[in-house]
Amino acid sequence: MAGEGYDLERGHGDRGAETQGHEEEGGVTLTEQQKNAAGIVSEPLSPRRVVSQLRAPGETQLNAYATIKVTPRIAAQIIERHVVLGDAVEVGQPLVTLSSVDMAQAQGDLLVAAREWRRVKKLGRDMVSEQRYTEARVEREQARARAQAYGMTAKQVDKLVESGNAAMANGRFQLLASQAGTVISDDFIVGALVAAGQVLFEVSDESMLWVEARLMPEQADQVRVGASASVVIRGKPILGEVIQVFHALDERTRTLGVRIQIPNLDDRLHPGLFVQALIDASATEQALVIPTNAILRSPDGDWQVFIEHEPNEFEHREIKIIRSAGDLSVIEGLDPGVNVVVQGVFFLQSELAKSGFSIHNH
Repeated sequence: MAGEGYDLERGHGDRGAETQGHEEEGGVTLTEQQKNAAGIVSEPLSPRRVVSQLRAPGETQLNAYATIKVTPRIAAQIIERHVVLGDAVEVGQPLVTLSSVDMAQAQGDLLVAAREWRRVKKLGRDMVSEQRYTEARVEREQARARAQAYGMTAKQVDKLVESGNAAMANGRFQLLASQAGTVISDDFIVGALVAAGQVLFEVSDESMLWVEARLMPEQADQVRVGASASVVIRGKPILGEVIQVFHALDERTRTLGVRIQIPNLDDRLHPGLFVQALIDASATEQALVIPTNAILRSPDGDWQVFIEHEPNEFEHREIKIIRSAGDLSVIEGLDPGVNVVVQGVFFLQSELAKSGFSIHNH
């Protein structure tokens, strides 16, 4: 551990008033007044009970509950596309125009049935039999249902019926976005004939993504829905939450999946990224923890803290961060009972820098 292997007391043999308030080699000595003015506070390090964490590999995925596949319900020909890959779409926005012989038949039947229903309804039950009245109404409703089942919306059906225009029974219809999101696939060509159920678009709201982490069954038993989790992507942690724990083992890896939901700020994340997931378990453990803001980065990139080894005398020590636990960090490299500076560390770092001392220049 840095700070050991050289004489921390060197230069401290005669510590009178003239030595107070200056930097010793490898440390800083302050007066009580300077310490208070700088707001320096140290606390003895002691084990504390913290939530244990599980580490597991994972992969980012689309939020399937916020993703739709846009497909025709009948065989049709693609006439025109209205959006392309990467476009943001809103609910109800036209995506593609199709044409179908089956739709033309359904639209024509709808116009005929609607016209007949208007005639029968106008005559009334006194002029037509109850059976004919019921038949006309049922035929109209069935024609509406067929047109909607083939892909027309209720508004499109109403518009066609209100127009009464036979020229509009041309088999053309549009597929609309049923949710807002981004077009993430559009694998088709204008003019192509497509089958019922063929996927033309995928639209996904990528504001929240999923991470599927894989754990051994005994680890997954310690995870609860709603538990906090963090995902390390490109070296940066992103806070999330466990939303599902799978109930079936993967046949190949014999692991259980844990699904974590994370925010996708600025749309920087995409499906298929391999990540490390840290998941809060239901169990707790004893560990040495200090406030994260008490930890500094040394010039060579190591983590370090300041300790008060004697009253008003401070020196730095290298540590190892095991993991984060909220505003705290679980660490190794110090013994319990050591007085660790938890406030005023930047002042001490500045004072140490003035002396020109580096932890590796001894």
